[in-house]
Amino acid sequence: MDIETFASPFSHRYGSQAMRAIWSERYKRLLWRRVWVALAEAQCQLGIVSRAQADDLRAHMEEVTAASIARALEVEREIHHDLMAELRVFAEQCPVGGGIIHLGATSMDIEDNADALRLREAMQLICASLTRLIRTLAEKVLQYADLPAMAFTHLQPAEPTTVGYRLAQYLQDLLMDLDEVERVRDDIKGKGFKGAVGTSASYRELAPGDSIERRALAELGLAAFPVTTQTYPRKQDWRVMNALAGIAQSLYKFAFDLRILQSPPIGEWSEPFGARQVGSSAMPFKRNPINAEKINSLARLVAVLPRVAWDNAAHSLLERTLDDSANRRAMLPEAFLAVDEMLAVATRIIRDLRVDEGHIARTMHAYGPFAATERLLMAVTKAGANRQEMHERIRQHALAAWAKLSAGEPNPLIASLCADAEITRYIAPESAHALLSADHYVGDAPQRARDLADAALRRVGSSNV
Repeated sequence: MDIETFASPFSHRYGSQAMRAIWSERYKRLLWRRVWVALAEAQCQLGIVSRAQADDLRAHMEEVTAASIARALEVEREIHHDLMAELRVFAEQCPVGGGIIHLGATSMDIEDNADALRLREAMQLICASLTRLIRTLAEKVLQYADLPAMAFTHLQPAEPTTVGYRLAQYLQDLLMDLDEVERVRDDIKGKGFKGAVGTSASYRELAPGDSIERRALAELGLAAFPVTTQTYPRKQDWRVMNALAGIAQSLYKFAFDLRILQSPPIGEWSEPFGARQVGSSAMPFKRNPINAEKINSLARLVAVLPRVAWDNAAHSLLERTLDDSANRRAMLPEAFLAVDEMLAVATRIIRDLRVDEGHIARTMHAYGPFAATERLLMAVTKAGANRQEMHERIRQHALAAWAKLSAGEPNPLIASLCADAEITRYIAPESAHALLSADHYVGDAPQRARDLADAALRRVGSSNV
């Protein structure tokens, strides 16, 4: 890393090396050359260029080196056109075929097809990472499907759920994300070979019909939009950004919930914390949830990028304007690298998630009886009591107990309800006591959690695949 000039954190801090390679300068130029070779191959099949010329391009296609890129950048400083600069360097390397590179093409015939190939590869990496996360999370759902825990609505204690059922909410979101990412990935298309304004006029001068485009696309293994301007529809970038933002949204909720649950007053979940990890420069005791915070931070960035893509599509006036070019250089790689990083971090958090059953039991003991009063109310009403009268009676007990609990005293609710003569007229004290135990008041949450986890594992395969 050059420490004397700005370096993007995405070039070394965030994202995997595999994703960085896809968005690297070298790989972009390799894809450009691959598109040029596909075009030359199509033209060779039609007798427009010779076999020797097409083979010469293929022979030198991989010769993208630090030296060749430096040479291309030197040329670009003079002509102010990055693709033409690479074309000249490629031509210099091809003594036989250099003169026929780019025949009939416009720049976006090369760049947009290369971008489509790159988007497809990057989406496939995201699919693979998302699949790993779903598999890891599904196994964690199964592990904790039956463990009761206090649920919170409005950030207030509500009724019991299970740890596995709460985790299943995140799993369900991510399964929807996987469906969307796969759908968008499978529908990615290139511009094809249609020339300066999408009419294919230049190619029609060289060969009849769509024969050049059809052959070149077959060589690339790429489908194309049937109608384009100078570029492929920028709506495609917007769809890609939305799919990535959907993943970011799901991970944001998980990470934010984890940060709340890791707060010591609750203390039920925590992200892994290394033996030598430092939480604060000033406070040696701190165990900050830095990984969950990183997910939230990167997700905020990804969340705004669909708007940039929206503007690019909406503001591409008539057959093309260039005001999308500069921001796409940053928007596309940064969105993919940010989501790539978030998926990797989330997978590590889920795999090593610390679930403190002692703290969970403490919270249940403190607040569970309040939730279980619903069971008591239904039982005494079935036994013949007036539901409205009993609701008010139980409410008064609950308010008094809440005041005691807020003052730091033990929760007296179960004892006070079981000692209420009006309640015990309809139900025995021991039965009331059993009903007020909230541990089993989780409905069918355990089975629903297991069913979803099993379905997820069928969808993505088990961990030993």
